[in-house]
Amino acid sequence: MAREELIRLTGTGNGKGNKNDCPNIYRTAQGSIVVRGDLSDAWTPPAGEGLVEIPRVH
Repeated sequence: MAREELIRLTGTGNGKGNKNDCPNIYRTAQGSIVVRGDLSDAWTPPAGEGLVEIPRVH
């Protein structure tokens, strides 16, 4: 799936990978959610999954 196929629901960055572009939440054409953010090592997820940490906004 290409990033262009996602509907951006959050974020204030320009989409070019700068620090202000994370975290973001996207919706796919199928209605599922994709989250982009800093990786977290809070615990080890099952194979094929990952953890994303979303910071509190002040």
